[in-house]
Amino acid sequence: MLKFVTKEDEVVPSSTDPEGLSSCTVTDAGCSTEASPSTSYEGTDAVVTTGDNLQSGSSSIIIEKPSLIKEVETDVVSPVSALQVDPSLWPSRLTDSDRLEIVQRGPFKVESDFSFPKDKDGRGFNSLQCYRILTNGEKVLRSWLIYSKQKNCVFCFACKLFSTKDTNLSREGFSDWSNLSKSLRSHDNALDHTQSMLKWRELEMRLKNKKTIDHQELTLLEAEKKRWRDVLTRLVSITISLASRNLAFRGSSDRLYEANSGNFLKEVELLALFDPVMENHLSRVKDKSTRTHYLGQQIQNELIQLISDKILKTIVSNIHQAKYYSIILDCTPDTSHKEQMSVILRTVALEPKPEVKEYFLGYVEVFETTGLNLSNVILDKLQELQIPFENCRGQAYDNGANMKGKSQGVQARLLKQNPRALFVPCGAHSMNLVIADAAKASKDAVGYFGYVQKLFTFFSGATQRWNILLKHVHLTLKSWSDVRWESRLQSITAVRHQVKEIRNALIEARQAVNDPVAKVEAQALAEEVASFRFLICTVVWFDILTHINQVNKMLQSSSMQLDVAV
Repeated sequence: MLKFVTKEDEVVPSSTDPEGLSSCTVTDAGCSTEASPSTSYEGTDAVVTTGDNLQSGSSSIIIEKPSLIKEVETDVVSPVSALQVDPSLWPSRLTDSDRLEIVQRGPFKVESDFSFPKDKDGRGFNSLQCYRILTNGEKVLRSWLIYSKQKNCVFCFACKLFSTKDTNLSREGFSDWSNLSKSLRSHDNALDHTQSMLKWRELEMRLKNKKTIDHQELTLLEAEKKRWRDVLTRLVSITISLASRNLAFRGSSDRLYEANSGNFLKEVELLALFDPVMENHLSRVKDKSTRTHYLGQQIQNELIQLISDKILKTIVSNIHQAKYYSIILDCTPDTSHKEQMSVILRTVALEPKPEVKEYFLGYVEVFETTGLNLSNVILDKLQELQIPFENCRGQAYDNGANMKGKSQGVQARLLKQNPRALFVPCGAHSMNLVIADAAKASKDAVGYFGYVQKLFTFFSGATQRWNILLKHVHLTLKSWSDVRWESRLQSITAVRHQVKEIRNALIEARQAVNDPVAKVEAQALAEEVASFRFLICTVVWFDILTHINQVNKMLQSSSMQLDVAV
């Protein structure tokens, strides 16, 4: 598995990584395909896009701003190492290369605002204990004292690396806080500690002056680290570029320099034409001089997941900074006929200036659309992201009974747990329902929209008729969505300004077609388009839908305020 850790570490592919060093194992639809370590990394012929991840309910990639892309690009491909930062996680037996790497990094420092945990007696580590008070009152920093967050204990950095004695400060960690000051004073004067400090400082100085015995090997190692850091940086940039545009990553072939190898490999090939780093990398892959390429299908998926996790972490951090938020939910079936619930949180960012922001947290697959199940799903999602529900100040859903139900709906169930999470029905959806019901109550309106749809169906039913229409109009007829009424504005706009041209096109089509049914239909439509009722309905509904569209766009804008909407 491809690994990235924090910025404090160095970057290098893990030497124990079987997927990166030997092969890429791709599992799809229950089939596992072993790939060649170099150019032959074949998998299935399925085309994978970021949308596939959304439809399956897994984590998704959401790029909010270019600045966020830059942050992800620099943070994901941070210098990494196989060794952990926390001293309690170091191997029990350190090799010379381990000591070398740790000394290069130096002692790990805990954040200044970190809150040290207390034991049952209320005692804990204090940052003041990092200083030694001399007899003349001078304070001297104990640079060797390091704290472990993992085990809530302290270690001696020098003794942990070089001491041969088995003490708490050098092996298991010291956590007897009541006796810590006494033990630190004793340790300061211990002979073994002094010798370990000398070894540490001597090695540190040799590394700075580049006078170590294996300096040549270290130089080669650093060059290799830099090469892999540069390669991974470019692969992450390609991943972000494809994902932000929702493009497929893979094609039917997974080999370099083949026609259907997919967008990811094609981007790599294109970059290699101008970039010496990628050119060198691909030449190694083609010559089979390396068993590591990081171009396989599983690595691509891991890059997507790593970037997705980083973006989601950044979004959650922004929500925590804003503290208060509102929930926006909606459910819809995807192409695989699975019900997906989109989760959006709306906050107010206060820096550098107050600004309303909406964050899409991804899709959650739901198996029941009852109010009880949907409320449980959203609460579980918030708990998973560690977003406290007590900070929720609003709910916004459509007007479905399972969402707005007074007793069993989602809003009612969440309101019981947090009385301040007030429910505000979707204004655009409410307006859409009002328009739909009003139009259905008018026979003239129902008949008018039926004729407009027939016009589109008649001309789009054959290429000959469509070509006749294009000869007469400059704005073609459009179909519409049965759900969103403002989408009908485009259809009526084409009719509103081109009634005469459409009628002439119908008359010409009546004469040109050979199908007797089409002739009768064209004649009937031509008579209806020329009727006074059709012309009046066109003018009235064009004006109505124009105003509705303007209001609908305002209601759907992310900067809309509740007082304006009401």
